[in-house]
Amino acid sequence: MAHPLTIATYNIHKGMSAFNRRHVLPALKQALDGLDADLIFLQEVQGEHRRRAREHADWPEESQHIFLAGAHHHVYGRNASYRAGHHGNALVSRFPIARWHNHDLTLHRFERRGLLHAEISVPSGASVVHALCVHLNLRAGDRRRQIDKLLDYIDTHVPAHDPLVLAGDFNDWRGEACDPLHEALGVRDAFHSLHGRLAASFPAGLPVLPLDRIYVRGFRVEHAQAHTGRNWGRLSDHAPLTATVSLAC
Repeated sequence: MAHPLTIATYNIHKGMSAFNRRHVLPALKQALDGLDADLIFLQEVQGEHRRRAREHADWPEESQHIFLAGAHHHVYGRNASYRAGHHGNALVSRFPIARWHNHDLTLHRFERRGLLHAEISVPSGASVVHALCVHLNLRAGDRRRQIDKLLDYIDTHVPAHDPLVLAGDFNDWRGEACDPLHEALGVRDAFHSLHGRLAASFPAGLPVLPLDRIYVRGFRVEHAQAHTGRNWGRLSDHAPLTATVSLAC
């Protein structure tokens, strides 16, 4: 890889501010563009919501992931469908997406979850980077079962030595996922590897809980940051994380 790769993960709360008071997607796009990320993992992306589209004059005509991606490559994995529309995870990439698949992680009808897997054709260095975007359940017992399902999927679909980025909203405020993921996959959390702790990302206005993660394998971590503060707190209930990495030799 000729240049470092900047990765971002962000639960965008369906383009609505905390407590659903305001539609903020245009401002959110501007803030996200300012991160200048090469690869963006998005959760709670609204593929369609007909009622909100009628209520908000600045609601985009296209799906939110297309609006946020601009000229970049993008894929969307629908996880939850309902009368007004649907939502799920999305990946936005500066580089071509060779293949992708959305894998169901749903355990019950109240929390429809998925794992979005894309193979990214990065320039030089590695033929492909496996990017997996995930959003796990709120209950710890559910998350443990979903981690098992996630590990089974990766064991089957991702070669053991290929570069891997696993990022998203793990809802794992106790950090229970770190050891099982490291032992099975060899991944490490980017922020923890530099700062010795997980990044607090929730609630965005005053983050105290480390719910969001960027796990990497086959990369050297150069920089990792949680983007907090008043302006970010107006855009979602989560703060975004970024990591700058280089392919390990």
